[in-house]
Parts: sequence; C-alpha cells; structure tokens
Amino acid sequence: MDKISVAVAQVASVFADKEACIAKAVEAIIEAGEQGADLILLPEALIPGYPRGFTYGAYVGNRTQAGRKDFARYWKASMTVNVPETRPLREAAREAGAYVVIGISERSEAGNGGTLYNSLLYLGPDGDILGAHRKLMPTGSERLIWGSGDGSTLTTVASPVGTIGGLICWENYMPLARMAMYAKGVSIYLAPTADQRDSWQATLRHIACEGRCFVLGCNQYFRKSMYPQDLALYDELADLPEELCRGGSAIVDPFGEYVCPPLYGTEGILYAELDLDLIHQGHLDFDVVGHYNRPDIFRLSVNETPNPPIAIELDHSEP
Repeated sequence: MDKISVAVAQVASVFADKEACIAKAVEAIIEAGEQGADLILLPEALIPGYPRGFTYGAYVGNRTQAGRKDFARYWKASMTVNVPETRPLREAAREAGAYVVIGISERSEAGNGGTLYNSLLYLGPDGDILGAHRKLMPTGSERLIWGSGDGSTLTTVASPVGTIGGLICWENYMPLARMAMYAKGVSIYLAPTADQRDSWQATLRHIACEGRCFVLGCNQYFRKSMYPQDLALYDELADLPEELCRGGSAIVDPFGEYVCPPLYGTEGILYAELDLDLIHQGHLDFDVVGHYNRPDIFRLSVNETPNPPIAIELDHSEP
C-alpha cells in the first residue's frame, strides 16, 4: 500500500467511569471507520481519564484518606488487557476494519493487580489484541499513579503500510527510546499525550523530521466541569481554569510539515490520507538508523527482556 487513511480522535474521557469511556471510544472508532480510516488513534489514558489537577492527597511523609478513596475509584475504573474486558473495543475495531490504538490506565494482572500502568493498547482490524506498550517512565507526579514499564513492551505492529509504533507523551523526550522506535522501522509514529503546550508541537515536528516518519499526535479536550463533583478531593480543582486541556492533536509528515494542524478548543476527529512515498523521499538525505548513523562511534543496547517483580525458580535437583 502506498497510501493510508488515518484518523486521530480528540475525545474527552468520562472520568473514572470505565464503561462510559469504553462506549465513547467505541463511538469514535465506528465513526472513523465509516469515514474509511485504516488506522485510528485515541488519546493517552482515555480509559478512564487523565487525572489532571489531582494530588490524591499525597505529600512528602503523608497521605490522606480522601486521596486513597479517589485513587481506589480510579484503580477500579482502570482496565486489564484481557479478552473479556477489551471485547467492546475489539468488536469496534473489527467493525471499523481498522488498526486501533488507544491509551488506557492498565491494571496489572500480576499478583493482586495493585499496580497501574499508563499503557497504549494495539488492536488489529480483525479485532485481535496485537500488543500493549507500558510507559517506561511516568512523568513527575504521574509516578504516584502509574508504575514503570519495561523494555518487553516496546511494542510495534507490522501492517500492510509498514510498521506502526510509538511512545506516550514525555517518553518522547527520551532520545534513546525514540532511537529504539526508529530502529524498529516505525513509519507511522504514534505520540498520544496530555501535553497541550505549544512546545509539544515542536516535539511532534522534530520527531517527524528525525525519524523521517509520519507522526500522529493525539490529546484530549477536557474541561473542569467534566469531572464528577462527588470526587473526595474535588475542591482541589477550585483554582484551576475551566478549560483544563485545550487539545492540540495534529498529524505531521516526514518533513515536519502539518498534514493536519493542531485542533484546539473542541472535541473532534482529524482525518488524512498519507502518501507513504514521502518517507522514501526523505531518505535521500537522512536516515537516522542508516546512512546518517555512526555505529562505529555510538552504540545503543536495548533490553527487551520481561522484568517481572517476582521470579519463581523451581528446584529440579534430585531429592
């Protein structure tokens, strides 16, 4: 395939309501599929929402009961990456006939499942789960909510239009993580985020130029009034503006030019047909892992071995 139709869905979560978030994601996926999208990207932590503005009552040396209550609510609204819980999303991907990539707060199935991860779930056009990427390093106070992923989830997906993959939000400020993605041959680079700043647009455009790839940036549009008012620490939002996240989803070509400029101030879906020949044109003068690389000087070692917190070793020695 020389071209691909893509959709970037700038939609808002129904915060801490897993079923409602899934329903809203399904609606966006079906709508994009009806418009002919081959690949659909949805925002970071869409299910069950990005907890912008909350401390969860955690301070150095102290945690509050109200914060614990809100965290438990968020934890229960997060989802596992298993067949039953993802069924509505998988069925929507199959109905749309598209690759679907969606940001979720993932509840671990290891042990008692106490740890959450900021993850990117990959679904195929036949409704299969193709993989999930866990954010390697949650940013700032995000580390209170989400654990760190390991190298085994540096997920990429082979498709008829090339390799699809990417990183979540400020992971994209990790140069070696970007290089690992480039080395995997990513041609459609996904960068879902919660960053609404103008400087994030410079990041998207830089990645496109550096990786000679198309970059799909996806954010939420979210207002303070969208939060449920019965959150225990709702009063923490009092001094924050009504527009908590203005969006900024965009699509950028391999030369750093906008295919779709940033969408601000509303929910909506960006659509574009991407001419993949631009990727090859860009390699005339730059290939970050090929002829513009100096492996004789610089070496990157990537550990993709799963790193579980507990490793049980059985004693098979003779009694």
